[in-house]
Amino acid sequence: MNKSIIHNFIFLFCATSLLFTQSDQLIWSDEFDGQPGPINSQRWFHQTTLPNGYSWWNGEIQHYTNRSENAYVSNGTLKIVAKKERFTDQGQTKNYTSARLNSKFAFKYGRIEIKAKLPKGHGTWPAMWMLGKNINERGAYWQTKGHGNTPWPQCGELDIMEHWGSNQDYVSSAIHSPSSYGNTKNKGGQRINNVSEQFHIYSLDWSSEKMVFSVDDKVHYTYQPANKNSSTWPFDKEMYILLNIAIEPTISSGFTQSEMEIDYVRIYKSNLNIENSTNHIPNNFEISSVYPNPFNPTTTIDFSINKNSNIDFLVFDVNGKMIDKIFSGYKTRGKHSLRWNAKQIPSGTYFLRATSGKSYINHTITLTK
Repeated sequence: MNKSIIHNFIFLFCATSLLFTQSDQLIWSDEFDGQPGPINSQRWFHQTTLPNGYSWWNGEIQHYTNRSENAYVSNGTLKIVAKKERFTDQGQTKNYTSARLNSKFAFKYGRIEIKAKLPKGHGTWPAMWMLGKNINERGAYWQTKGHGNTPWPQCGELDIMEHWGSNQDYVSSAIHSPSSYGNTKNKGGQRINNVSEQFHIYSLDWSSEKMVFSVDDKVHYTYQPANKNSSTWPFDKEMYILLNIAIEPTISSGFTQSEMEIDYVRIYKSNLNIENSTNHIPNNFEISSVYPNPFNPTTTIDFSINKNSNIDFLVFDVNGKMIDKIFSGYKTRGKHSLRWNAKQIPSGTYFLRATSGKSYINHTITLTK
């Protein structure tokens, strides 16, 4: 099935006083389903300029190039390839090449999903991340468009996923701002099996309130400072996505090449006016897992409550019409599971409204057939 018709299945947990209107809106994406060849230049920019004239930051030892050898599309996925090869550019000769892509789309608040397999090799350093559109880094796409008026880290940086080949299968996320940069304290991570052999979905939910980082919907870090100011929260302005593989000085002598393969990049914007609500953070209710994901035709929802509560699980289509009721009633304190059989329901986007008191949370899952 073509990925472009496999939609997101969003669980919307909302207060009963909040009207159910419509789904989160896909506002930008690249499914990499086009003809094999170079990246889509309408969506992506090759950042190749050495920012200080002779190297990249953090002691990285590669050249980023705009060649198809280092970034190309084939068989419905993007490949970013790090290679061991002698390459001269901008008067500098280096022994490794790779690619660093900037999105030509910037936005404020939303959910970012990137489905990817990661490269392998001691010294490889792949990343999926974001920078403020206003960064003044020489050669960055938005800087070349006249937006570069703020230095790093004042512009803000959100690391959706970083992986070091020296610590295989451990992925991490971090926040960089004036209050935490360099040896940052605002970070979290988790170990995920087979990150270089299997696709996983790396996500960031970014609102005016907080950042939530997850892999396959399993959260490993939440950033929600009590005091939001220019030092802790430069994240109230538009940002853009970067995809790259850096090479560290510790690269293994036996390394020849490895690639990061990306199935899609998707950005969603909520159409529901919920950011000003004070009741949407559950204090008595949580979803611990939804599996399998993607699923066909059934999935299991594990959840727990810390006090006896009335809970409703209702499924809606994109037009707001209720099409199924999974559960409505009383649950005692503890852990519970619900199973939804979608055998009679076609592929597409659906919404599960789960209400416990005046609480809701968001969760994403895909139904495919």
